[in-house]
Amino acid sequence: MLSLKNLWFVAALFIAAGVLVFMSPKQSNFHYFNPNSNTSLMSDHLLLNDGLVKNNITRIEGPERKYSHLAKVEADLAQARAAIRAELAGNHTDIADPDYVPTGPMYWDPKVFHRSYIEMEKRLKVYIYEEGDPPIFHFGPCKHTYAIEGIFIGNMEVSLFRTFDPSEAHLFFLPISITMITQVIFVPETHDWTHMKSTASDYINVIANKYPYWNRSLGADHFMLACHDWGPEISFAIPHLYQNAIRALCNANTSERFDPTRDVSIPEIHLPTGTTSGLLGGPPPSRRPILVFYAGGVHGPIRPVLLEHWENASDPDVQVHRYLPRNMSYYGMMRRSRYCICPSGYEVASPRMVEGLYLGCVPVLIKEGYVVPFSDVLDWEKFAVIVPVKEIPNLKKILSGIKLRDYLKLQRRGIKMRRHFEVNTPPRRYDVFGMILHSIWLRRLNIRLRDDGEID
Repeated sequence: MLSLKNLWFVAALFIAAGVLVFMSPKQSNFHYFNPNSNTSLMSDHLLLNDGLVKNNITRIEGPERKYSHLAKVEADLAQARAAIRAELAGNHTDIADPDYVPTGPMYWDPKVFHRSYIEMEKRLKVYIYEEGDPPIFHFGPCKHTYAIEGIFIGNMEVSLFRTFDPSEAHLFFLPISITMITQVIFVPETHDWTHMKSTASDYINVIANKYPYWNRSLGADHFMLACHDWGPEISFAIPHLYQNAIRALCNANTSERFDPTRDVSIPEIHLPTGTTSGLLGGPPPSRRPILVFYAGGVHGPIRPVLLEHWENASDPDVQVHRYLPRNMSYYGMMRRSRYCICPSGYEVASPRMVEGLYLGCVPVLIKEGYVVPFSDVLDWEKFAVIVPVKEIPNLKKILSGIKLRDYLKLQRRGIKMRRHFEVNTPPRRYDVFGMILHSIWLRRLNIRLRDDGEID
């Protein structure tokens, strides 16, 4: 007979049936996913199945039935799904939150997002494998373009979400720095990736042989984070890593096997000094005389088209430069501009999106195959402008055609959304660390593990 302490457990497992989390955007130029379509983040193959709930429980015969650690973890997640599902069904409950309450059209569903974030804070436990030594493991860059890699690893190591008991973990973090692999292992003269890939592969083999958790799920409840452009390619050396695990990547390119239903897009943030000091804030719209600004190197397929049409334009409203003149400040020009162009280069990610939000310059995204960060929660079209590549010749016409009141809305909303991209030490609620972790949390909610090794 079941004891009282286990009754909640069985109930939670059955609550899981038919429950799903649904925070996905609509179709667009950026491969968003429509919450009303079959290709959403919560697509049909991710629905929980009534007939499989009982199989989640490992029963041990004796005077009292006991449940495996995995079954307890899954029951905890089932309770979170139920709470979020209640918000989806319109059963809204007021959440006392002294720090921030999401509101506005910038969110697909602010109440659902808020509930999910609160459930994450209340429940999520992440185990970090302790194997591996710095600088390749447990360490990463905290300055310049790939800063988010080292900042996330460092914050995760001391986070309240960390557990030192793997049996209670909902997620397992692989503390590998792809950037440091490229700096320590790669020999540029050889153009040989073998040693970099084997370093990552060997690490997975070590933890798979030492612990049961990787083999139990074939990596489905594990995640890695990489901002370096080579992160996806190195992950391909471990089939279960890119097929099953959650990859949090800056280079979120669907043409390079990025899967938005499982992988997570993270923002690329350029921090020259390792902090956001001097990077936040800008003048009001009335003190922004330039319509649109861009400066950067010419690489990849999109930037040459942009510069072909707009470089050195005689129109002072359009400031598009290959390289800025010495007497011009890059951040100063962003602060004087209403719109800032964020085109893809060799890879789809660029720090310009975040720089625009930091400085109050509305981002203009010109990309193909890019899944924008946090698009399961945020509707980017409410605080940024998305321009298809084929419309580059019409860039000024498009931006000039945006009415003043609509521009002011975009700008104000972007300033409000800035909190979700800010880097703080220690992290603050709803900042970039919390948003990255929340996106990973959503992917974990979308799977259910069973003791027999199956994944629902």
